[in-house]
Amino acid sequence: MPLPRRTAYRLAGAAVLATALTGSLVAHAAPDRDSGDRTEARTTADRTLRVYNNNIENLVRNNSDGSCTRVSGPDHLKSLLVDDQGKTGTSGVEAPDLLIVQQIRGRGQADAYADQLSAKFGLPKGTYKAVLANEDPAEWGGSHHCSDQSLGNLKKKQTNGILYNTQRLGLASGDVSKYWSAGWLKPGTSYNGGKGCTLYKPPNNDDGAANKHKWRRTSAIAARFTIKDTDTSVFAATMHLPQENAKNACGGDGDKGIGGSGIHIGADATKLMKASTLRVVGIDANRTGIAADTLADQGMTGYGSKATNGSRKIDYLFLGGKVASSPVDHTVGGTKSNHLGLYGFLDF
Repeated sequence: MPLPRRTAYRLAGAAVLATALTGSLVAHAAPDRDSGDRTEARTTADRTLRVYNNNIENLVRNNSDGSCTRVSGPDHLKSLLVDDQGKTGTSGVEAPDLLIVQQIRGRGQADAYADQLSAKFGLPKGTYKAVLANEDPAEWGGSHHCSDQSLGNLKKKQTNGILYNTQRLGLASGDVSKYWSAGWLKPGTSYNGGKGCTLYKPPNNDDGAANKHKWRRTSAIAARFTIKDTDTSVFAATMHLPQENAKNACGGDGDKGIGGSGIHIGADATKLMKASTLRVVGIDANRTGIAADTLADQGMTGYGSKATNGSRKIDYLFLGGKVASSPVDHTVGGTKSNHLGLYGFLDF
Protein backbone atom coordinates (compact mmCIF):
# COMPACT_ATOMS: atom_id res chain seq x y z
CA MET A 1 0.00 0.00 0.00
CA PRO A 2 1.53 3.38 -1.02
CA LEU A 3 2.51 5.73 1.77
CA PRO A 4 0.41 8.90 2.17
CA ARG A 5 2.00 11.73 0.19
CA ARG A 6 2.90 13.84 3.25
CA THR A 7 4.53 10.86 4.98
CA ALA A 8 6.48 10.04 1.83
CA TYR A 9 7.77 13.59 1.70
CA ARG A 10 8.92 13.51 5.32
CA LEU A 11 10.77 10.23 4.79
CA ALA A 12 12.33 11.44 1.54
CA GLY A 13 13.36 14.69 3.22
CA ALA A 14 15.09 12.78 6.02
CA ALA A 15 16.99 10.68 3.48
CA VAL A 16 18.15 13.78 1.62
CA LEU A 17 19.31 15.41 4.88
CA ALA A 18 21.26 12.31 5.91
CA THR A 19 23.00 12.17 2.56
CA ALA A 20 23.87 15.86 2.73
CA LEU A 21 25.51 15.42 6.14
CA THR A 22 27.93 12.89 4.65
CA GLY A 23 28.94 15.45 2.04
CA SER A 24 27.79 13.37 -0.92
CA LEU A 25 25.33 15.96 -2.28
CA VAL A 26 26.56 18.79 -4.49
CA ALA A 27 25.55 22.33 -3.53
CA HIS A 28 22.53 23.82 -5.29
CA ALA A 29 20.49 26.99 -5.24
CA ALA A 30 18.15 27.67 -2.35
CA PRO A 31 14.43 27.12 -2.99
CA ASP A 32 11.96 29.95 -3.37
CA ARG A 33 11.04 30.36 0.29
CA ASP A 34 8.42 33.04 -0.42
CA SER A 35 6.17 30.56 -2.18
CA GLY A 36 6.67 27.87 0.47
CA ASP A 37 7.81 25.25 -2.04
CA ARG A 38 8.99 21.93 -0.63
CA THR A 39 12.67 21.10 -0.63
CA GLU A 40 12.26 17.34 -0.22
CA ALA A 41 12.73 14.93 -3.09
CA ARG A 42 9.54 13.32 -4.36
CA THR A 43 9.31 9.55 -4.43
CA THR A 44 7.17 7.07 -6.28
CA ALA A 45 5.04 6.77 -3.14
CA ASP A 46 3.46 9.92 -4.54
CA ARG A 47 1.19 8.39 -7.17
CA THR A 48 0.38 11.64 -8.96
CA LEU A 49 1.90 12.83 -12.23
CA ARG A 50 1.87 16.64 -12.43
CA VAL A 51 1.70 18.00 -15.96
CA TYR A 52 1.69 21.56 -17.37
CA ASN A 53 1.51 23.11 -20.83
CA ASN A 54 2.28 26.70 -21.83
CA ASN A 55 3.45 28.75 -24.78
CA ILE A 56 6.05 30.76 -22.88
CA GLU A 57 6.60 33.21 -25.79
CA ASN A 58 10.40 33.16 -25.28
CA LEU A 59 9.63 34.70 -21.84
CA VAL A 60 8.76 37.99 -23.57
CA ARG A 61 5.18 39.32 -23.36
CA ASN A 62 3.62 41.46 -26.06
CA ASN A 63 1.60 44.35 -24.61
CA SER A 64 -1.40 46.04 -26.24
CA ASP A 65 0.49 49.32 -26.73
CA GLY A 66 3.19 47.72 -28.88
CA SER A 67 5.73 47.46 -26.10
CA CYS A 68 7.09 44.18 -24.80
CA THR A 69 8.01 43.01 -21.30
CA ARG A 70 10.69 40.49 -20.47
CA VAL A 71 9.69 37.92 -17.83
CA SER A 72 12.22 36.04 -15.72
CA GLY A 73 12.07 32.27 -15.55
CA PRO A 74 11.41 32.22 -11.78
CA ASP A 75 8.59 34.79 -12.11
CA HIS A 76 7.01 32.82 -14.94
CA LEU A 77 7.20 29.55 -13.00
CA LYS A 78 5.70 31.16 -9.90
CA SER A 79 2.78 32.37 -12.04
CA LEU A 80 2.22 28.96 -13.66
CA LEU A 81 2.62 26.20 -11.07
CA VAL A 82 -0.37 25.46 -8.85
CA ASP A 83 -1.44 23.40 -5.85
CA ASP A 84 -4.31 20.90 -5.79
CA GLN A 85 -6.79 23.81 -5.56
CA GLY A 86 -5.38 25.51 -8.65
CA LYS A 87 -3.69 28.27 -6.62
CA THR A 88 -0.22 29.64 -7.31
CA GLY A 89 2.38 30.62 -4.72
CA THR A 90 1.19 28.40 -1.87
CA SER A 91 2.94 25.80 0.28
CA GLY A 92 0.96 23.14 -1.56
CA VAL A 93 2.68 23.75 -4.91
CA GLU A 94 4.71 20.65 -5.72
CA ALA A 95 7.43 20.04 -8.29
CA PRO A 96 6.00 19.24 -11.73
CA ASP A 97 6.89 16.05 -13.55
CA LEU A 98 6.34 17.34 -17.08
CA LEU A 99 6.32 20.92 -18.34
CA ILE A 100 5.45 21.07 -22.02
CA VAL A 101 6.40 24.35 -23.68
CA GLN A 102 6.09 26.09 -27.00
CA GLN A 103 8.19 28.97 -28.27
CA ILE A 104 11.48 28.53 -26.45
CA ARG A 105 14.70 29.80 -28.04
CA GLY A 106 16.67 26.58 -28.03
CA ARG A 107 19.07 24.62 -25.85
CA GLY A 108 20.53 27.62 -24.01
CA GLN A 109 17.21 29.00 -22.80
CA ALA A 110 15.76 25.54 -22.20
CA ASP A 111 18.61 24.47 -19.91
CA ALA A 112 18.59 27.78 -18.02
CA TYR A 113 14.83 27.55 -17.53
CA ALA A 114 15.13 23.90 -16.44
CA ASP A 115 17.78 24.82 -13.86
CA GLN A 116 15.60 27.64 -12.55
CA LEU A 117 12.83 25.10 -12.10
CA SER A 118 15.20 22.81 -10.18
CA ALA A 119 16.33 25.70 -7.98
CA LYS A 120 12.75 26.70 -7.23
CA PHE A 121 12.22 23.39 -5.46
CA GLY A 122 15.67 23.14 -3.91
CA LEU A 123 16.70 20.34 -6.25
CA PRO A 124 20.21 19.81 -7.65
CA LYS A 125 21.10 21.58 -10.89
CA GLY A 126 20.33 19.27 -13.79
CA THR A 127 17.37 17.58 -12.09
CA TYR A 128 15.14 18.92 -14.87
CA LYS A 129 16.19 18.22 -18.43
CA ALA A 130 14.67 19.22 -21.77
CA VAL A 131 13.85 17.39 -24.99
CA LEU A 132 13.74 19.87 -27.90
CA ALA A 133 12.43 19.72 -31.44
CA ASN A 134 15.46 21.77 -32.52
CA GLU A 135 18.60 22.55 -30.52
CA ASP A 136 19.37 25.93 -32.10
CA PRO A 137 16.70 27.14 -34.54
CA ALA A 138 17.67 29.82 -37.02
CA GLU A 139 16.30 33.33 -36.59
CA TRP A 140 13.31 34.66 -38.50
CA GLY A 141 11.14 37.77 -38.57
CA GLY A 142 11.65 41.41 -37.64
CA SER A 143 10.39 43.32 -34.60
CA HIS A 144 7.95 40.59 -33.48
CA HIS A 145 5.63 43.45 -32.53
CA CYS A 146 8.01 44.82 -29.90
CA SER A 147 8.77 48.56 -29.97
CA ASP A 148 12.09 47.73 -28.31
CA GLN A 149 14.00 45.78 -30.96
CA SER A 150 16.25 44.14 -28.36
CA LEU A 151 13.17 42.38 -26.96
CA GLY A 152 11.92 41.55 -30.43
CA ASN A 153 15.26 39.91 -31.11
CA LEU A 154 14.67 37.54 -28.19
CA LYS A 155 11.66 36.14 -30.04
CA LYS A 156 13.44 35.41 -33.33
CA LYS A 157 14.44 31.85 -32.38
CA GLN A 158 11.53 29.55 -31.64
CA THR A 159 11.23 25.83 -31.02
CA ASN A 160 9.19 23.49 -28.80
CA GLY A 161 10.20 21.32 -25.89
CA ILE A 162 9.38 18.98 -23.02
CA LEU A 163 10.96 19.56 -19.60
CA TYR A 164 10.94 16.51 -17.33
CA ASN A 165 11.91 15.70 -13.76
CA THR A 166 14.72 13.12 -13.83
CA GLN A 167 14.14 12.19 -10.18
CA ARG A 168 10.77 10.83 -11.20
CA LEU A 169 11.01 10.03 -14.90
CA GLY A 170 13.48 7.94 -16.87
CA LEU A 171 14.08 8.41 -20.58
CA ALA A 172 15.74 5.78 -22.76
CA SER A 173 17.76 6.97 -25.76
CA GLY A 174 15.43 5.28 -28.22
CA ASP A 175 12.31 6.80 -26.72
CA VAL A 176 12.55 10.26 -28.32
CA SER A 177 10.72 10.63 -31.62
CA LYS A 178 12.00 12.27 -34.75
CA TYR A 179 10.58 15.77 -35.12
CA TRP A 180 7.62 16.14 -37.44
CA SER A 181 6.34 19.11 -39.36
CA ALA A 182 3.02 20.85 -38.94
CA GLY A 183 0.73 21.29 -41.91
CA TRP A 184 -0.47 24.52 -43.43
CA LEU A 185 -2.22 26.09 -46.38
CA LYS A 186 0.35 28.13 -48.26
CA PRO A 187 -1.01 31.57 -49.20
CA GLY A 188 -2.57 31.59 -52.64
CA THR A 189 -3.47 27.89 -52.50
CA SER A 190 -7.05 26.63 -52.65
CA TYR A 191 -8.04 24.76 -49.48
CA ASN A 192 -10.45 22.39 -51.27
CA GLY A 193 -11.51 20.48 -48.17
CA GLY A 194 -7.94 19.98 -47.02
CA LYS A 195 -6.57 18.77 -50.36
CA GLY A 196 -4.54 21.96 -50.72
CA CYS A 197 -2.71 21.39 -47.42
CA THR A 198 1.00 20.61 -47.37
CA LEU A 199 3.76 20.10 -44.82
CA TYR A 200 5.03 23.41 -43.46
CA LYS A 201 8.71 22.84 -44.19
CA PRO A 202 11.01 23.36 -47.20
CA PRO A 203 10.19 23.55 -50.03
CA ASN A 204 6.69 24.55 -48.90
CA ASN A 205 7.58 27.03 -46.14
CA ASP A 206 7.17 30.84 -46.24
CA ASP A 207 8.54 32.83 -49.14
CA GLY A 208 11.00 35.65 -48.47
CA ALA A 209 14.22 35.85 -46.49
CA ALA A 210 12.66 37.25 -43.28
CA ASN A 211 10.44 34.21 -42.77
CA LYS A 212 12.64 31.56 -44.38
CA HIS A 213 13.15 29.71 -41.09
CA LYS A 214 9.77 30.40 -39.53
CA TRP A 215 8.68 26.80 -40.07
CA ARG A 216 11.01 25.65 -37.30
CA ARG A 217 8.70 27.11 -34.65
CA THR A 218 6.03 24.58 -35.62
CA SER A 219 8.21 21.46 -35.56
CA ALA A 220 6.80 18.97 -33.05
CA ILE A 221 8.56 16.42 -30.82
CA ALA A 222 7.48 13.58 -28.53
CA ALA A 223 9.05 11.23 -26.00
CA ARG A 224 8.13 8.17 -23.96
CA PHE A 225 9.13 8.25 -20.29
CA THR A 226 8.95 5.66 -17.52
CA ILE A 227 7.95 6.60 -13.99
CA LYS A 228 10.86 5.27 -11.94
CA ASP A 229 10.40 2.13 -9.84
CA THR A 230 7.11 1.43 -11.61
CA ASP A 231 6.09 -0.08 -14.92
CA THR A 232 4.06 3.03 -15.82
CA SER A 233 5.01 4.59 -19.14
CA VAL A 234 4.17 8.17 -20.12
CA PHE A 235 3.88 9.61 -23.62
CA ALA A 236 4.33 13.37 -23.99
CA ALA A 237 4.25 15.56 -27.10
CA THR A 238 4.52 19.29 -27.76
CA MET A 239 3.12 21.08 -30.81
CA HIS A 240 2.73 24.62 -32.12
CA LEU A 241 0.58 24.95 -35.23
CA PRO A 242 0.85 27.83 -37.75
CA GLN A 243 -1.42 30.89 -37.54
CA GLU A 244 -2.95 29.76 -40.83
CA ASN A 245 -4.52 26.85 -38.93
CA ALA A 246 -7.03 29.35 -37.53
CA LYS A 247 -8.82 29.57 -40.86
CA ASN A 248 -7.88 26.33 -42.60
CA ALA A 249 -7.07 23.23 -40.58
CA CYS A 250 -4.09 21.38 -42.05
CA GLY A 251 -2.32 18.39 -40.55
CA GLY A 252 -0.09 17.53 -43.50
CA ASP A 253 -0.12 16.82 -47.22
CA GLY A 254 -3.76 16.80 -48.31
CA ASP A 255 -4.74 16.26 -44.68
CA LYS A 256 -7.02 18.31 -42.41
CA GLY A 257 -5.62 16.63 -39.33
CA ILE A 258 -7.35 14.53 -36.69
CA GLY A 259 -11.03 15.43 -36.62
CA GLY A 260 -10.42 18.39 -38.92
CA SER A 261 -8.38 20.09 -36.19
CA GLY A 262 -5.01 20.49 -37.90
CA ILE A 263 -3.48 18.21 -35.24
CA HIS A 264 -1.23 15.44 -36.50
CA ILE A 265 0.94 13.01 -34.53
CA GLY A 266 4.00 11.81 -36.44
CA ALA A 267 4.54 8.14 -37.27
CA ASP A 268 7.52 7.85 -34.93
CA ALA A 269 5.60 9.51 -32.12
CA THR A 270 2.54 7.34 -32.72
CA LYS A 271 4.59 4.21 -32.02
CA LEU A 272 5.74 5.68 -28.70
CA MET A 273 2.19 6.72 -27.87
CA LYS A 274 0.77 3.25 -28.49
CA ALA A 275 3.40 1.78 -26.16
CA SER A 276 2.48 4.15 -23.29
CA THR A 277 0.01 3.91 -20.42
CA LEU A 278 -0.42 7.62 -19.64
CA ARG A 279 -0.62 10.09 -22.52
CA VAL A 280 -0.08 13.84 -22.66
CA VAL A 281 -0.24 16.24 -25.61
CA GLY A 282 0.21 20.00 -25.19
CA ILE A 283 -0.59 22.28 -28.13
CA ASP A 284 -0.77 25.89 -29.14
CA ALA A 285 -3.12 25.13 -32.02
CA ASN A 286 -3.78 28.72 -33.15
CA ARG A 287 -7.34 27.52 -33.66
CA THR A 288 -10.54 27.83 -31.65
CA GLY A 289 -13.27 25.24 -31.24
CA ILE A 290 -11.19 22.05 -31.04
CA ALA A 291 -13.41 19.58 -29.19
CA ALA A 292 -12.35 17.80 -26.01
CA ASP A 293 -12.90 14.42 -27.68
CA THR A 294 -10.74 15.19 -30.74
CA LEU A 295 -8.04 12.74 -29.61
CA ALA A 296 -10.46 10.15 -28.21
CA ASP A 297 -9.21 7.51 -30.64
CA GLN A 298 -5.71 8.19 -29.30
CA GLY A 299 -6.92 7.58 -25.76
CA MET A 300 -6.98 11.22 -24.65
CA THR A 301 -9.46 13.88 -23.56
CA GLY A 302 -9.00 17.66 -23.65
CA TYR A 303 -9.03 19.53 -20.32
CA GLY A 304 -9.82 23.21 -19.82
CA SER A 305 -12.39 25.25 -21.74
CA LYS A 306 -11.50 28.84 -20.80
CA ALA A 307 -9.93 31.33 -23.20
CA THR A 308 -6.15 31.10 -23.15
CA ASN A 309 -5.09 33.96 -25.47
CA GLY A 310 -7.14 37.10 -24.97
CA SER A 311 -10.75 36.13 -25.68
CA ARG A 312 -9.78 32.99 -27.62
CA LYS A 313 -9.03 29.45 -26.53
CA ILE A 314 -6.23 28.32 -28.82
CA ASP A 315 -4.13 26.28 -26.35
CA TYR A 316 -5.03 22.69 -25.50
CA LEU A 317 -3.96 19.97 -23.10
CA PHE A 318 -5.03 16.41 -23.92
CA LEU A 319 -4.57 13.77 -21.23
CA GLY A 320 -4.98 10.01 -21.13
CA GLY A 321 -5.39 8.61 -17.63
CA LYS A 322 -7.25 9.32 -14.41
CA VAL A 323 -7.26 13.12 -14.10
CA ALA A 324 -8.09 14.94 -10.87
CA SER A 325 -10.78 17.61 -11.07
CA SER A 326 -9.74 21.26 -11.09
CA PRO A 327 -11.56 24.16 -9.40
CA VAL A 328 -10.09 26.54 -12.02
CA ASP A 329 -10.93 24.49 -15.13
CA HIS A 330 -7.31 23.33 -15.52
CA THR A 331 -6.42 26.88 -16.60
CA VAL A 332 -3.98 29.13 -14.71
CA GLY A 333 -5.39 32.65 -14.93
CA GLY A 334 -2.33 34.60 -13.80
CA THR A 335 0.25 33.01 -16.12
CA LYS A 336 2.92 35.57 -17.06
CA SER A 337 2.72 34.90 -20.79
CA ASN A 338 0.38 36.00 -23.55
CA HIS A 339 -0.97 32.45 -23.26
CA LEU A 340 -2.52 31.05 -20.10
CA GLY A 341 -1.07 27.80 -18.82
CA LEU A 342 -2.97 24.54 -18.63
CA TYR A 343 -2.38 21.74 -16.14
CA GLY A 344 -3.57 18.28 -15.18
CA PHE A 345 -2.75 15.99 -12.27
CA LEU A 346 -2.99 12.30 -13.19
CA ASP A 347 -3.23 9.45 -10.68
CA PHE A 348 -1.44 6.23 -11.57
